[in-house]
Amino acid sequence: MIKKLLPAFSILFFAFVAVGQPQPVANLTIFSEDGDKFFLVLNGERQNNVAQTNLRVEDLPQPYYNAKIIFEDKTIPEINKNYLQLADANGAMMDVTYKIKKDKNNGKITLRYFSMIPVQQNYVPASNVAVVRYGNPAPATTTVTQTTTTHSTPNTVDANVNVAGINMNVTINDPTLQTTTHTTTTHTTHTTEVVHEQPTQIGCVGAYPMSSGDFSSALSTIKGQGFSDTQLKTAKQIAGSNCLSTNQISEICKVFGFEETKLDFAKFAYDHCTEPKNYFKINNVFSFSSSSDDLNEYIQGRQ
Repeated sequence: MIKKLLPAFSILFFAFVAVGQPQPVANLTIFSEDGDKFFLVLNGERQNNVAQTNLRVEDLPQPYYNAKIIFEDKTIPEINKNYLQLADANGAMMDVTYKIKKDKNNGKITLRYFSMIPVQQNYVPASNVAVVRYGNPAPATTTVTQTTTTHSTPNTVDANVNVAGINMNVTINDPTLQTTTHTTTTHTTHTTEVVHEQPTQIGCVGAYPMSSGDFSSALSTIKGQGFSDTQLKTAKQIAGSNCLSTNQISEICKVFGFEETKLDFAKFAYDHCTEPKNYFKINNVFSFSSSSDDLNEYIQGRQ
């Protein structure tokens, strides 16, 4: 009877251990080489209310984000970067740093990968780095104004003087005995800076697909996953936050060793394709015509 209960207790023990484990998170630092102040937007959510030149965002739960850099100087064009990677090739969440760099040849400002280290517990950033927690922008600057009013009240001294039988009442004002009262009034002003963002395009039709560099990194990450289920999950995560061309979708499908996995991803990626009219090209990745028929029926049902 005890032997039969041991596996059940083991399952419960590991379940409690798993629940107690904190969710792995990543950290992101972005700095401007030229000191241009900026606002950071991740997946449409602004991270800082006050423009910074060196910003660190902690406790990011996802390995990939769509990032937008909006400069305080409105003459500097915004930077948009899809598939900003915060995990290594094995899917481990990392502490990643990107830099805003100006090209010396054409003057174009871009967001480039700089470095990546494992996440450290109790990490203390440099004093010149503004730190926020993901989803909780730092409060805006608070201005405190103090007004001091001084009131002076002269002190008087009354004295009786008796000279040759004559009584006199004398009042003496002594400036050195003045009583001074200070009244201080404090005015606190909370200032919140508002960033007006451009509306996000809905759907991927006609949009630009992932850049070749970003897609190459994404494909390497998918290939680096040890299991087919993990590869599919990672691929959907990438496709879900980016726009892909039919060629890019085909390349991802070729990573999968199982026909049903290819079909699953091909159906999912249809909504994220920049050229759905050319989706027939995806049929070339299948080994069986039944898979092509299944995909075609799925597409017809969506139209």
